[in-house]
Amino acid sequence: MTAQLNPRGDVAVLVPAAGAGVRLGPGAPKALRPLAGEPLLVHAVRRIAAAPSVHTVVVAAPAADVDSVQAMLAPVAPVIVVPGGAERQASVAAALAAVPAGPEIVLVHDAARALTPPALIESVAAAVRSGHDAVIPVLPVVDTIKEVGAGELVLATADRSALRAVQTPQGFRRAVLTAAHATAGDPLTDDAGLVEKQGVPVVCVPGSEYALKVTRPFDLALAEHLLSAGQAG
Repeated sequence: MTAQLNPRGDVAVLVPAAGAGVRLGPGAPKALRPLAGEPLLVHAVRRIAAAPSVHTVVVAAPAADVDSVQAMLAPVAPVIVVPGGAERQASVAAALAAVPAGPEIVLVHDAARALTPPALIESVAAAVRSGHDAVIPVLPVVDTIKEVGAGELVLATADRSALRAVQTPQGFRRAVLTAAHATAGDPLTDDAGLVEKQGVPVVCVPGSEYALKVTRPFDLALAEHLLSAGQAG
């Protein structure tokens, strides 16, 4: 199966999109929830496809929806759609296994970050291309962070100057990500965590306020506002 966006591109983007999105409330799997009349996944893939470096996009969809997701995305961009797993990590591994020969830079991107600017995708890819094995986009933490124990008792106040909020896409040399998934143990919430466990240095680049993650109804409302105001990435 082949699905190329840019034959000269050197980047494959994996989009795990099989999650239920429980915190968003009852309804379709999160990636298929509507945002301004189109599924989150459509918005995400449209922005991925606008990044010039992207050669291949692989979406890990809910197993029951593979055919319908393929049909839904066909007018947006050429993509490969595979069945996702019960956990995010399994979905990423399934998508990674479907990447054809060629791209040696692999980005993993949340479908829920539907408004991520193509420029951020290019920035992460460029950092990997420059020689880094693993790259994550981050934003400074602006809230005070407390460590809380039993009984909601505050144990400590973190130094927020050393903290960052992590976004996607996260970028890797293909061989590094493949090795990390081959030896993965307990599921982690991001792929950078997997490569960190392998002792691979992870480098940060500036993220984007528009790469917000739609997790709760408020996030969906905010994304709708950004789109309606013409301020989306």
